[in-house]
Amino acid sequence: MEAAAIGSQSPLSFPSSLWLEVVCRGMLATRKFMQRKKKEEVFKDAADEAEQKNWRRMMREIEEAGSAVSILKTERSGKETLPRDVILGTLVRFKQLKKWNIVSEILEWLRTQHWWDFTEMDFLMLVTAYGKLGDFSRAERVLKYMNKKGYQPSVISQTGLMEAYGRGKQYHKAEAVFRRMQTSGPEPSPVTYQIILKSLVEGDKYKEAEAIFEDLLNEKRASFKPDQKMFHMMIYMYKKSGDYAQARKLFAQMSERGIPLSTVTFNSLMSFETDYKEVSSIYDQMQRAGLKPDVVSYSLLIKAYGKARREEEALAVFEEMLDAGIRPTRKSYNILLDAFAISGLVEEANTVFKAMRRHRVEPDLCSYTTMVLAYVNASDMNGAEKFFRRIKDDGLKPNVVVYGTLMKGYSKLNNVEKVMRVYERMRIQGVEPNQTIYTTIMDVHGRNSDFGNAVIWFKEMEAHGYPPDQKAKNILLSLAKTPEEQQEANELVGNGAIQLEVKLDNEEVDGADGHEVTQTDSGNHHLLDDTRTRNHVNGRTRAGNYAFDEEEDDDDDDYEEEDDEDFNFASFKDKRELNFAS
Repeated sequence: MEAAAIGSQSPLSFPSSLWLEVVCRGMLATRKFMQRKKKEEVFKDAADEAEQKNWRRMMREIEEAGSAVSILKTERSGKETLPRDVILGTLVRFKQLKKWNIVSEILEWLRTQHWWDFTEMDFLMLVTAYGKLGDFSRAERVLKYMNKKGYQPSVISQTGLMEAYGRGKQYHKAEAVFRRMQTSGPEPSPVTYQIILKSLVEGDKYKEAEAIFEDLLNEKRASFKPDQKMFHMMIYMYKKSGDYAQARKLFAQMSERGIPLSTVTFNSLMSFETDYKEVSSIYDQMQRAGLKPDVVSYSLLIKAYGKARREEEALAVFEEMLDAGIRPTRKSYNILLDAFAISGLVEEANTVFKAMRRHRVEPDLCSYTTMVLAYVNASDMNGAEKFFRRIKDDGLKPNVVVYGTLMKGYSKLNNVEKVMRVYERMRIQGVEPNQTIYTTIMDVHGRNSDFGNAVIWFKEMEAHGYPPDQKAKNILLSLAKTPEEQQEANELVGNGAIQLEVKLDNEEVDGADGHEVTQTDSGNHHLLDDTRTRNHVNGRTRAGNYAFDEEEDDDDDDYEEEDDEDFNFASFKDKRELNFAS
């Protein structure tokens, strides 16, 4: 009754802490996405059922092994060949799963089999696979062999080679292939333009990408105009380069030119903004356009509210996502965890952590680190240490960020001994310190007015190849009291006789992006850790042959994030239908 009464009231009519508790507990309720029934399969007959189940068993074995050839060999009985539809179905499925290493392995094996007629379509698929893998050496070798066999260069083979160069970071060669296609043929296709733009943007060749896009935009003789994906890529480029005004201008051009807007388009705009009001406004605009938010849309809004320390709104958005039947990713859970951790709301963070497992999302090291941060920000170091031990108990290995989070907590309490104890534990476990660790140690010595030790750790930071950041320099300068200390400090930081003033008590140990030490990736933690959705084997293609269409460039991991604090909208693009048709 009490819960029902609370649910009928406005959130403003009772204490926010009570509202947070009620909504957090509501997260544990069973959701739509947890109630999906398994689809009943219909087979033609018993033989068809046995054949399909055998194929799925084989696919599972290949996925588990990460290799296909040895398992395919065992499927052959004596000198009998494998049925063609089994091979084609396997290739199509792994292409759909984007397991290009397995696709290329199968095709290379088929080239050596006398019972398999290796056609031009097979060669094109192999070049495409090497393109996706960025293996330009093998792509070159296959194209050279195709040339000897009399196969003419096609838009598919040349685009595959161009992509191989791009993914292999040979950006000049990728551009050279594209220019050659423009002048000598085969004529570039929309997919070719998508891939060359992506390659140039990844290589920070912004002027070249902009020139290609503008030519395509203004060329009246072109058989096609820039599509939605090309606009998205250019918006991403302007975001990456920090030119948000140009990105917004391009967004406006999409509507003017009749380019359909998608959820991805609005997600990209949301990712630019740092103010939660702007993010919320774009979110509302997306809904008014009749587009449904996806997990990325919700996560971006939750993140904006979390950074603004508006935990109630962040939780309300997460609850809305659950009620909409959208399964949260590990990334979205970690974002909500971070929203509570920033404010030291331990109980709420614990509820989110438990909800992850209930919703069959396994917490990762980032999740555990964020929980440790919640205790640190609540000044509960006993709780932080307890959760730190849980990391090892659950089979994970603490990294430099976890240790740094503990050290930060003790530093805030001015406990030099505990900070150094955590540092020693870290080194015993073979974990190398990073710039943030050294700055944290300097910070705690600064809080205790210990100029001598601050100098030692400043030099230690430099000796290990980490240039001291501005905070480390400020700490050193602020501790120098005597003329001799001031001279030494200024010499170490490379200043003249100017001493900077800092307020150590108000500073936090920051990562490269201003966020507290919850960021790493070989030193900086990607709090928004990529979550891969595993596709299950649920069918195969029966065919005498397959038709090859150009491979649409829609990999989930196309673009690396420039800033740990920003979502990469292009990593969450709409899926495309399979291009191998029976």
